[in-house]
Amino acid sequence: MSPTVTSAARTGELRARVWESVMAFDEAATIATLLRALDEGMSAEGLLLDVIAAVQGRVGREWAANRITVAQEHAATAINDRALAAVALHPSVPTPPPRGRITVACVDGEWHALPARLLAEVLRIRGWRIDYLGAQVTAPHLVAHLHRTGPDAVALSGSLATRLPAAHATITACQAVGTPVIVGGAAFGPGGRYARLLGADAWAPDARAAADALDRGPLPRPRPGHQAIDDLPHLKDQEYTLVARSRPRLVRAVFEALETAHPALRDYTEAQREHTAEDLSHIVEFLAAALYTGDEDLFGGFLLWTAGVLEARRVPAASLLSALALLERELQDFPRATTTLRAGAARLTPAPPTRTAE
Repeated sequence: MSPTVTSAARTGELRARVWESVMAFDEAATIATLLRALDEGMSAEGLLLDVIAAVQGRVGREWAANRITVAQEHAATAINDRALAAVALHPSVPTPPPRGRITVACVDGEWHALPARLLAEVLRIRGWRIDYLGAQVTAPHLVAHLHRTGPDAVALSGSLATRLPAAHATITACQAVGTPVIVGGAAFGPGGRYARLLGADAWAPDARAAADALDRGPLPRPRPGHQAIDDLPHLKDQEYTLVARSRPRLVRAVFEALETAHPALRDYTEAQREHTAEDLSHIVEFLAAALYTGDEDLFGGFLLWTAGVLEARRVPAASLLSALALLERELQDFPRATTTLRAGAARLTPAPPTRTAE
């Protein structure tokens, strides 16, 4: 058996063992397994990215499929975060010569901090001096930090596309003070399409690729006027701004209309009503993000993901169609919004069966 196959098998075995201990809420066993692998010669970076990150990815998929609860997801994430620290800060991990300074932060409003933490520790292992600012960092606070520290680059993480307007503001603010920005995370779309749209200096699909990109050489310093918020001409119609600002009113109006159209909603428990209102709020938020980027696929992709989550919880995905129709009625004077809503509804509507010739 080749060393590559042996290594892959060993990594798969570690993932399975860590998954079992994480799902048992056994933090001590999780950390012991990882540190034993470190002692046996597996690299700290490999453990962070090929084991811990992979297990965390599975946590998200299992939650979406309704095979673990929200509480289990939170507990697993907390254990993975502490396991990450135990591996990265273990005395046996070598410290290479310093090579520069990177600020790592999450987009304002982004609470999923583990991907950014993974990147921060991988960069630290590779010799970078890291300022890890954590979740939900506002643009003014980040820029103030850049003025004090003068890093070589900012690494900005985002998993939710609803935070893309905030990401754009942050990218622009960092570049205005001469600091280049590399971005990553699911928020920036397949192939980093929204990273390019928002003018980021670089994009990476994962932490290893981001670290490799920074290793290849410094990102070029942004030119003055490199990117401006108003460089997206489709925003001139104000649809994004008006929809985003009207979210509470839209959610309330659609909820009330749903109660009229579906009287069974009136018998919902308070918790069920809150969940329904949250789902409606997410629909409006993702619609606003699609209007900001000018990309209908962003909204359609969110609807398909939501439909899968609902189906896993035995809630008919067709229930989304009523909400979309009512929201379209509320936004009938907004051509881009109504077009996006119709395109999203079409993706949720099964195609009629093809009739074969007799």
